[in-house]
Amino acid sequence: MEKILVLDFGGQYNQLIARRVRDNNVYAEILPYTTPIEKIKANDYKGIIFTGGPNSVYDESSPHYTKEILNLGIPVLGICYGCQLIAWMRGGRVSTAPVSEYGKIEVTIKDSLLFKGIPEKSTVWMSHTDYISEAPTGFEIIGTTNDCPCAVMENTAENIYAVQFHPEVTHSEYGNKMLHNFLYLVCKCSGDWVMDNFIDKTVEELRSKIGDKKVILGLSGGVDSSVAAGLLSRAVGKQLTCVFVDQGLMRKDEGDFVEKTFTSLFDMNFVRVNCQEHFLNELQGVTDPEEKRKIIGTEFYKVFWEEIRKQSDKGFFAQGTIYPDCIESGKGDADKIKTHHNKVEMPEDIEFLDVIEPLASLFKDEVRRVGEKLGIPKELVWRQPFPGPGLGVRIIGEITAEKVALLQQADAIFREEMAKTGYESELAQFFAVLPGVKSVGVMGDHRTYEHLVILRAVTTDDFMTADWAKIPYDLLARVSNRITNEVKGINRVVYDITSKPPATVEYE
Repeated sequence: MEKILVLDFGGQYNQLIARRVRDNNVYAEILPYTTPIEKIKANDYKGIIFTGGPNSVYDESSPHYTKEILNLGIPVLGICYGCQLIAWMRGGRVSTAPVSEYGKIEVTIKDSLLFKGIPEKSTVWMSHTDYISEAPTGFEIIGTTNDCPCAVMENTAENIYAVQFHPEVTHSEYGNKMLHNFLYLVCKCSGDWVMDNFIDKTVEELRSKIGDKKVILGLSGGVDSSVAAGLLSRAVGKQLTCVFVDQGLMRKDEGDFVEKTFTSLFDMNFVRVNCQEHFLNELQGVTDPEEKRKIIGTEFYKVFWEEIRKQSDKGFFAQGTIYPDCIESGKGDADKIKTHHNKVEMPEDIEFLDVIEPLASLFKDEVRRVGEKLGIPKELVWRQPFPGPGLGVRIIGEITAEKVALLQQADAIFREEMAKTGYESELAQFFAVLPGVKSVGVMGDHRTYEHLVILRAVTTDDFMTADWAKIPYDLLARVSNRITNEVKGINRVVYDITSKPPATVEYE
């Protein structure tokens, strides 16, 4: 299998680079910039992509790499910080730009393998405060903008290319074409990586590994664990036990939907643990979002492991881990945006033969494609991104049973109306938020002082950036009327018109 190395220098779009490479039927592997050169030499990569990053190459504390990597004879493409790093490694000069470039910028290019089939002028996505003020010896400048004298440079003798912009994001008009040209014209890839045989190959490998032993999977009801359950069920049937911990923070009726789906669709043992009251007690008085996330994650596995201890034959432990969960990022000590609980740590008193992660090589969109082929219902496979702590981080402040019920009802009405009109297919994600704010209202000539609910809907291709969705006013009005009329305890509905950035999609 042909592989491209994505060497991670801590940028926000690095997983997107790998996804774009895979979209072109070439397998991409992400490794941090701390990876030893010997490991890279041993993996027979067809090409290497240096990613972006927030640092300055002339800062000694910034991520760097041995210059030897440019002498391996492997084609290299540098993106943003990776572009500047190549210049620095080869003796060029990187300086603070007189004018920083952010957002959509027009670039003018010359003929090049990298730009074959691309117009002389096109729009690209820039995000930099430094720039290459002097290209290194042996490199030709083949792309410029009004404020960036070296937007693209190349050394065709060594197959080294560098772009100051981000071709991987959808805002770059011909970005995917540029990546395709790098893969097929520069790296000479054949595009032999396809998803079609993933299921058969994985099922065969699972049967061989598991044999006649048992497998236990923690089923959250999300896309990843559900598809992992589907693969394992096809491989070993009743040898699989799925433990579903319902912490009471899912959307309306989702717990019942998950149980019905997996008990009717797959041949497996299904155990549902209802523990809503336990979670509410643990969360009582807690308002900090990070603390809520940690409590929900910790208590989830406490309940889960307690159920596992009841199993006599534990065999293997399975997780719905996907590729992004496995990546050791090059971010180093970068600021934390939110805490994830994707990798599970085993208690000392519980022993399994091994951990099985059948989706560990796939991105989310690839996992969905596998789920479709397995026959998992569309509602589950294409379930919108849902935070691990569930509604716990869509309720700002303390979580109570009353707030959970209010949010579940309001969110359900929002989803029903979007589905009824078919508008949901135009949205990447939409949901309701309970901000913990009350406001004055009037209902039936009576003064009310009830909860306010926020509606959030975005459009995006990659979730790295997102625009607020321009939902028709009459549709928003219908949602608002239904919520205020049908959900006792809510008297005001507002719509969030903030894009990402500066906001994130979720609230906590």
